[in-house]
Amino acid sequence: MTITVPKSRTRFRKAKERAFFYVVCGFSLLTAVPLLLIIWEVVRKGYRQISLSFFTENAPSTLDAMLAKTAGESIPGGIANGILGTLSMTLIATLIAIPSGILAGVYLSEKRKTAFAGIVRFLTELLQGTPSIVIGIIAYAWIVVPLGSYSMLAGSVALAGIMLPLIVRSTEETLNMLPSPLKEAGLALGAPYRSVVMRILVPSAFGGMFTGILLAVSRAMGETAPLMLTALGCATLNFDPLHPTSAVPLLIWEFYNDPNLVDLIWGCSLLLLILTLVLNIIAKRIAAKWKI
Repeated sequence: MTITVPKSRTRFRKAKERAFFYVVCGFSLLTAVPLLLIIWEVVRKGYRQISLSFFTENAPSTLDAMLAKTAGESIPGGIANGILGTLSMTLIATLIAIPSGILAGVYLSEKRKTAFAGIVRFLTELLQGTPSIVIGIIAYAWIVVPLGSYSMLAGSVALAGIMLPLIVRSTEETLNMLPSPLKEAGLALGAPYRSVVMRILVPSAFGGMFTGILLAVSRAMGETAPLMLTALGCATLNFDPLHPTSAVPLLIWEFYNDPNLVDLIWGCSLLLLILTLVLNIIAKRIAAKWKI
């Protein structure tokens, strides 16, 4: 028996689908407009500050900036001290967070039903939802107070605490996506359990793990609150991990509090925006290549 749907009902359904499609597109555009306006404002005002001296010279003093503005000249100096501090602390934080994060993720994937794994997973989720300022306070108590001074090392530990839960979760979830016969085949061939994990499972999950690491790095590079309690800031280039150092987010905060240096905020923001965008694009490309 053939059921015939009236044409009026068919047209009504198509009209509802079309209306729903336009509503979704409209709300998506409404959501994207503020973000596009913010990006345009940062690019429009930030590119004027970008020059060779912006990357090679230290942040100017208030007096230098005031004299330059009075003479109608561009603000001298740059943010070399902030760029060096951001890269140094991010590198040290990555070296701290990657080994511990990957090992913790492997344990959670392999022993997912044990009580201890449940506790570790709960603490990881708790750490991921902890405000960054609280992580900065913890790093202050652990590193700054015992050493007796602010330092690059303390800032790196704070950033590592921010990166760690992202790396743990991405490692665990990627390993859980691997087919179980992959592990069983390695064990069936007589390979030790350690070799199966480190030479078969981890390399197979490398794409997802690396994507999580990049996303963790991009988040840590833009943090300001924990660095205010740990790295503090420095007006010159610093290569000693036991001394205070500057960072691009810290410079943005310092420039914001100085009317003569406010214009440099846009250049710093544009630099952070570009770095974050590049890292996210790389993460997306890797995820697409590895079909994550």
